[in-house]
Amino acid sequence: MTDPSARKKVLLAAPRGYCAGVDRAVIAVEKALEHYGAPVYVRKEIVHNKYVVETLAARGAIFVHETDEVPEGARVVFSAHGVSPAVHAAAAARSLQTIDATCPLVTKVHKEAVRFASDDYDILLIGHDGHEEVEGTQGEAPERIQVVNSPESVADVVVRDPERVVWISQTTLSVDETMETVRRLRERFPALQDPPSDNICYATQNRQVAVKKIAPQCDVVITVGSANSSNSVRLVEVALENGARASYRIDKAAEIDLAWLEGATTVGVTSGASVPEILVRDVLDVLATQGFGEVEEVRTATEDLMFSLPRELRADLKAAGNAPVRPRREGRRALDVTPA
Repeated sequence: MTDPSARKKVLLAAPRGYCAGVDRAVIAVEKALEHYGAPVYVRKEIVHNKYVVETLAARGAIFVHETDEVPEGARVVFSAHGVSPAVHAAAAARSLQTIDATCPLVTKVHKEAVRFASDDYDILLIGHDGHEEVEGTQGEAPERIQVVNSPESVADVVVRDPERVVWISQTTLSVDETMETVRRLRERFPALQDPPSDNICYATQNRQVAVKKIAPQCDVVITVGSANSSNSVRLVEVALENGARASYRIDKAAEIDLAWLEGATTVGVTSGASVPEILVRDVLDVLATQGFGEVEEVRTATEDLMFSLPRELRADLKAAGNAPVRPRREGRRALDVTPA
C-alpha cells in the first residue's frame, strides 16, 4: 500500500523525445516551407505525432497518402519512415520535385535489404505489417522479404533454403521482443544470419533503457506519444514489463485521467522519439497542479548524433546563400529539473 505521507515526485526519463532523424525530418519541412513557400506536400505523416503534423499543416504543409494526390511538378517531402523504390518511381513519373527526409538509420536497413536480396538470401523482416517503415523496406525486395510480426508468428515462416536466411528489423521495435523473435527464428533456422549492425535505432533503445531504469520506482508511467508511433507504444509496454504498477500513453496533457494519480507518490514521464518537448512540459504542468511539483531527471545516456538536412534541400539552400541549419539537440531546451 502506498504511504500517504510519502513525498510526491516525478521521475523524468532521459533521453526522451526527438531523435536526430525526427529532428532532421521536421526541420526539412519547416525549411522547405520557408524557402519555397506554401504549399509543400508531404507523403504520409512526416513523423508519427499529431501535434507535429497539425502544426506543420497550419504553416502550409499538405499531407497526402500517395504521390498521385500531389499535383504534377509540385514539391513533395518523403517522411522519416522511408519509401519503397516504387514510390520514388511514381513520383518521377509525375515529375515531382522530391525531398527525401528518410531517417538515415532507416536508409541503412534499406541498403542491407538490397544487399542481402542481391546475394539471394531469404530476408526475415521483424516488424509490424502495415507500418510505413516496414512497407518501405519490404518494397526494396518484395520477392525476398517476408514480415515476421511477433515471436508467435515465427512458426508460420517458410524459407527456400534454411542455410541462406538473414533477419533485419524495423528500427522502432521493443529490443526485448525483437531478441525473443530472433531466438525463436534461430531455433527453427540455426544458420540464421544477423544484420551487420543493430537495426533498432539508438534512440529507440535509449528511450527503452531509460524507462527500464525508472519503471520499478513508479506507481504510474505516462508516455507522451501518438497511437501510431510504434516506439511510443513500446515504451508503455516496457514500463509495465519492468515494474511500473500502471502505464499509459497520451497525445497531450489534456488526456491525463486524474484517477490514474490516486494513491500514487511517484509518476514516471517519458516521450516517444517523435514528440516535441513542449508536450512534456504541459504534462509536467498538469502533474504539478496535483502535487507532483518535484521533478527529478533520470538520465541513462546523452545523445549527440546529428544528421544533415536532405541533400536536395541542402543544395537549394546553399544556392540561395542560406547558412546551413544546425539540428536542435533532442528537440528541446533544458528543463529546470534536478538531475539524478
